[in-house]
Amino acid sequence: MKKIALTSLLAVFAVSGANAANVIDGNPLYMPGQNRFYSVTDLYSHSEDADSYVLAEEFGYGILDNLAVNVRAAMAEEDAFDDYGMGNLGVKLTFRALDLGAWKADVYGEYGINGGSIFWHSKELDDTFWFDKDMTEYNWTAGIRGGYTTSVFTVAGRVEFAYENSESFNWGDEGMHTWTFGLDGQYVINDDFNLVATVEYSGLSDSWAKNDGRWFGEFGVNYNFDATKFVGLYVNGTLHHHDGNTADKWGWEDGFGFGAKFGIDF
Repeated sequence: MKKIALTSLLAVFAVSGANAANVIDGNPLYMPGQNRFYSVTDLYSHSEDADSYVLAEEFGYGILDNLAVNVRAAMAEEDAFDDYGMGNLGVKLTFRALDLGAWKADVYGEYGINGGSIFWHSKELDDTFWFDKDMTEYNWTAGIRGGYTTSVFTVAGRVEFAYENSESFNWGDEGMHTWTFGLDGQYVINDDFNLVATVEYSGLSDSWAKNDGRWFGEFGVNYNFDATKFVGLYVNGTLHHHDGNTADKWGWEDGFGFGAKFGIDF
């Protein structure tokens, strides 16, 4: 009888873990099912710079139940839409290497273009679009994430390594090598609301001896319309090293970031 009860309990956790990761509600281990599309739109700003906003979009597709691809883009604007530019583009492939009920692990790779002005629109430039090569960086990222997810809570960790340079394939140059370590969590209050939180550290591997780096934390509340649609409100803060401080001092970035997200799986 005890064996039957234990087996039933494990089965419940396995099923709840499988369902939790396939629901687009802010779960950090979310992955679309085969032939499913998803979209997450993110609008955010900063309390110290209310005239500037960033609109980001992530659009993805489940090639298989354990293989997905997504494209992301971000547009920044300043001065009440007098100036705006596409500052971030990227494509990412994710493979679910481990799927044991509630336990899941993914490996992923991403190629991105980051820059202050990839495409820029400005009234001072006669409303033209242009490409600024000198302000553009090319980024290759490899990462792994994994954790435990149920219908009530999720805890996941991730590690990423990124190489960035002024051209796509000049790996022989020094470039920049960045490591990121993150911990993400979610707690489901009920069918309508859930809480999410993130904390991460990132730093240049070439400058670790100087203790350069950045701590980032975010907290959010999501409202679920149903299993395929959610909206969320978020607040975040950043702790920098060398952010206007002496060489051996950490300092909080002035103000907080605020944002809203809308996600849909279809």
